[in-house]
Amino acid sequence: MQIDLSHRIETGMTTYPGDPSVAVDPHATHPSDDCHVDSVELGSHTGTHVDAPLHIVPDGRALDSYSLDEFTFEAVRVDCTSLDDRDPVSIEYVPDCAAEIVVFWTGWSAHWNTERYLDHPYLTPDAATACAERGYAVGVDTLNPDPTPTENAVESEPDGFRAHRALLGADELIVENLRNLGAVDERFELRAYPLALGGDGAPVRAVGVVE
Repeated sequence: MQIDLSHRIETGMTTYPGDPSVAVDPHATHPSDDCHVDSVELGSHTGTHVDAPLHIVPDGRALDSYSLDEFTFEAVRVDCTSLDDRDPVSIEYVPDCAAEIVVFWTGWSAHWNTERYLDHPYLTPDAATACAERGYAVGVDTLNPDPTPTENAVESEPDGFRAHRALLGADELIVENLRNLGAVDERFELRAYPLALGGDGAPVRAVGVVE
């Protein structure tokens, strides 16, 4: 069975603060043009998307340096749904098992397109480093594996993109803004093929495959 784990791309959808806003507007319509064509404006990190090392590392790998096989992962889902606003996902949540990607399931996709979505749980630097050292890519159902700056941030939170740097600096991909993770098994196959942009990141159609 295949389960859609992607958010729909639509006008006004949630983006990282400061990233390009998203607009999907009719360019041609059936009444006037005898066909329908949409004009789409978005950033490379829109919606459910994958980060390549180039996103953070100046000389890091770009998406087009990866084979298609590298966007299909043996995934393990880690239940973090007990966490609350801006809670850390600590190193204790990082498994030590055979997997290609660890998907941290916080349930935060329920807050998609709300202000609360920005106050999501985040990976501690130690947790991100442990994932990188164990050879895991990382998937999250949040805007960011790092804390997203909002007025609710506290001084104890790590600053900058420390989880990004730990993972992307080790050539491990990051898949962000997943949804519907409660519908997959603890073990599943994640397929996250990016648009052929070839650069620092791209939206994906993320699909979970379960028995």
